[in-house]
Amino acid sequence: MKIKNLYISSTSKQNGTLIVAMGIMEIFKLNLEKIAFFRPIIKNKEIVDNNINFITKYFNLDIEYKDSFVYSVDEVEELISNDMTHIIIEKIIDRYNYLANRYDFILIEGLSSPNFSQSLNFHINYQIAKNLNSSFVNVINVKDKDISTINNIIKLENSSIRRNRCNHFAIFLNRVSNDYIDILQNSKSTPKVFVLPESLELNLPSMSDIVSILGAKRVLGATNQLDRVVRDIKIASMQTEHILKFIKEGDLFISAGDRTDVILAIVTANYSRDFPSVAGIILTGGFELERDFIILLEGLKEFKIPIYSVSINTYDTVMALQNIHPKISIQNYRKIALSLGIFNQYINPTSIAQLLDNNSSDTITPLMFEYGIFKQARENRARILLPESCDDRILRASEILLRRGVVDVILLGERDDITNRYKSLGLELSKVEIIDPKDKYLIKKYAKQLYRLRKDKGITLPIALDLMNNINYFATMMVKMGDADGMVSGAVHTTADTIRPALEIIKTKPNVSIVSSLFFMLLPERVLIYADCAINQNPNPQELAQIAISTVNSAKAFNIIPKVAMLSYSTGSSGKGKEVQKVVEATKIVKERDSSILIEGPLQYDSAIDKSVAKLKLPNSQIAGEATILIFPDLNTGNNTYKAVQRSSDTVAIGPILQGLNAPINDLSRGCRVVDIVNTVVITAIQSKC
Repeated sequence: MKIKNLYISSTSKQNGTLIVAMGIMEIFKLNLEKIAFFRPIIKNKEIVDNNINFITKYFNLDIEYKDSFVYSVDEVEELISNDMTHIIIEKIIDRYNYLANRYDFILIEGLSSPNFSQSLNFHINYQIAKNLNSSFVNVINVKDKDISTINNIIKLENSSIRRNRCNHFAIFLNRVSNDYIDILQNSKSTPKVFVLPESLELNLPSMSDIVSILGAKRVLGATNQLDRVVRDIKIASMQTEHILKFIKEGDLFISAGDRTDVILAIVTANYSRDFPSVAGIILTGGFELERDFIILLEGLKEFKIPIYSVSINTYDTVMALQNIHPKISIQNYRKIALSLGIFNQYINPTSIAQLLDNNSSDTITPLMFEYGIFKQARENRARILLPESCDDRILRASEILLRRGVVDVILLGERDDITNRYKSLGLELSKVEIIDPKDKYLIKKYAKQLYRLRKDKGITLPIALDLMNNINYFATMMVKMGDADGMVSGAVHTTADTIRPALEIIKTKPNVSIVSSLFFMLLPERVLIYADCAINQNPNPQELAQIAISTVNSAKAFNIIPKVAMLSYSTGSSGKGKEVQKVVEATKIVKERDSSILIEGPLQYDSAIDKSVAKLKLPNSQIAGEATILIFPDLNTGNNTYKAVQRSSDTVAIGPILQGLNAPINDLSRGCRVVDIVNTVVITAIQSKC
């Protein structure tokens, strides 16, 4: 029987159902194309539900908010009190069937027990799950509980689920003490017990949480600083010389808005290498800082502290923060990365994946591709070098990569400079490897090897030593010597700066005549590969054939079925000319070199990807209308096409990704975003293991 859904809920407070939903959704996205997220009951219809909003946006689910829920908790409790439970179930079944006809799988999250006024009302979750024929996953918060108490809770919940005749799929124990992780992971309990450890940071509020609950207004600081974790809240009411004694990493200071001396003390301490980095400052009382004072602070180089103000007094501000409940928001990439990293580290996806139907779609959607590459990289963890540690985007991407556990990151730079830089940004990179490119031993080591490699090209030892002062040459030699598995650069440097050392030192693979590039084009409903859009200006037939063959090998490495369309302004024999003939010859060369490759050429773009057009122009082709790889005849066509598609549609372009080198070196755009860096590093890691 095809499994269509899974139901997650909890009887605990601060239970972590969202983390479990995130982890399970990520696993499902590897196998299924169309997934819905459904909460039959939400807390309040007047407020957008955080979990629905987060899951649908983060996983880019194609479902309208109004279709993702049915009732508020007040409506449900009123119907229950009037003995109308059957009405609740019938309406939820109607909504579920509406979704089931449109989606391959539905992940359902029930409202947790503490949100109901009576604990018995929580049992509506069991009735919903049973009537939707859904397997039930219960999430239990076991913070500060000993092993005996945990086992008793498991028995009680198992008994309750069994009494309600639900199909009990699994138990997730969240916030488990390190002392009990191994014991519980090795438990032979039925159903399967999954374990997630306690994470201090996930249970601490962020500056975004603080600002949201207070309705605070920005005074100074960038909004991207609001993902900082608040480790402690302190009232700054004493003299400045005394305040300095109490500053700790991640502190949030609350101060009356007219205490400019306090603000200066905290800001100054934050700039000092000898003081910890604070999370932020909240100014109370509705005071407005003098314009000259704001100009003074704004004039500081790279002002790093978020400062916000509230109209209420200090006492009421502190009281408002007493019952703050940290949450994972769509803007907080740090907590998202940490949550998924913990889930992937402790949860074996095999047991969960057994729920999925084996006959999943062959179409690779953008999310399936993204999660697939993260899975590949995680399973074959590589050491990827990022030489541009001076760029904040590189540091932010490094933290995400480490938290998600997909690669080991190496940064180039002076240790103290990098450490102070990432701490000032509120990042956690203590596990990153830092290599000093001014290390004399390494400079001599790499220079000698470079001289041996390039002496026949006129490189002398002094020239080699001088080249080691160029960070991209130094980094490329690290890859060449096996001190890193791959490298990603270009956030600061030009494409030539990145690629030239790679061509000189790394060189091409055996039987590969040229280096070329590809872009993974993440269109709304599928993933295509474009090549070559960045390197070779006007390849001849032999070079064009090599580009196609290299791209086929790259596609296989990323689990994309290669169906190659050799593009031209002509489809089949409809046109003639020098450029068409080049594509015809290149297609012939590919077939002669490897007859197993599915390739067609020449094809126009519409014939390559549109089945209706393909039926008219080339009805007997195995490729037309179903191409996954599009090979452009020249750089002018390829570069303009990828940019046109990227900018005029909802498409993410990952690249350029270099192919054909003996080791992976990849280039970034200088306008790249953090997510672009993350994706490129993950792809580089996979290339390093191919």
